[in-house]
Amino acid sequence: MADSAADIEAHDGNSTGLQTAKDLFSGAVGGIAQVLIGQPFDIVKVRLQTSTQYSSALTAAASIYKNEGALAFYKGTLTPLIGIGACVSIQFGAFHSARRFLEQRRSDGDKSFIPGVSSLSYGEYYAAGAFAGVANSVISGPIEHVRIRLQAQPHGAARLYSGPLDCVRKLSKQAGGVLPGLYRGEVVTVLREAQAYGLWFLAFEWLMNADAARNKIDRKEIPSYKIALYGGLAGEALWLGSYPLDVIKSKMQTDGFGATQKYKNMRDCFGQTFRAEGLRGFWKGIGPTLLRAMPVSAGTFAVVEMTMRAIN
Repeated sequence: MADSAADIEAHDGNSTGLQTAKDLFSGAVGGIAQVLIGQPFDIVKVRLQTSTQYSSALTAAASIYKNEGALAFYKGTLTPLIGIGACVSIQFGAFHSARRFLEQRRSDGDKSFIPGVSSLSYGEYYAAGAFAGVANSVISGPIEHVRIRLQAQPHGAARLYSGPLDCVRKLSKQAGGVLPGLYRGEVVTVLREAQAYGLWFLAFEWLMNADAARNKIDRKEIPSYKIALYGGLAGEALWLGSYPLDVIKSKMQTDGFGATQKYKNMRDCFGQTFRAEGLRGFWKGIGPTLLRAMPVSAGTFAVVEMTMRAIN
């Protein structure tokens, strides 16, 4: 949670390895909360991004409820419930590892800099967040690919996949292997993750540092409700700064294979989207995404913070 774990880290001589384990565990718990809060919003976003049959988010949500039932909003949840816990765990673990590395490097050259107490530059926070995003993309790419396929498939007898494993098997067969099947759109996924999590952690750090300076308090004295608020606002920054990349990723990950493949590569997908839909095409589904971002990101940061406080 940006430096939220640093805010509440007990700088009591714990080994770096133990603190990393705490970061990973807290992130995993936060990831489970993230999925449970955000999944209904996410399926509406994917339907809007990959289809032209809905005029708005409300139309899409109403159609899903009417034709597929309430449980349809949790379609494909098993994959992210298992995987997103791992993803968020990696995000926080990688961010804090990068943060500690950058702090140590700064302290080696500046004896007045105190790791865990002094603040890094915002560029350094962005770099640490971007590193976390790239590390996360290794598993988030295939997990999100499978989730998007399950969310975008037709309902009832026309559905293409019976579940996550069936989806993996069929994608691998169609693409001629597990890696090309699961890692469709991985280049744009890496770019999106780096930008998104660079901005996520940067925004959170800026808000936390501004609050501490404004109220002349230590960061660990900032109450939990403010951490949740700042986490929610950071979630808005994440999506506003990376959404066009997410649209391209969704389009590529719902594209066909072989003769039915529409996009040759990421650049071609950008070009076709712009020619067919203009700039608006890169922002389809942004409404429900921003609605989702506030509670999901707030819940993630709050849960990670409470978990970290409990285990420290």
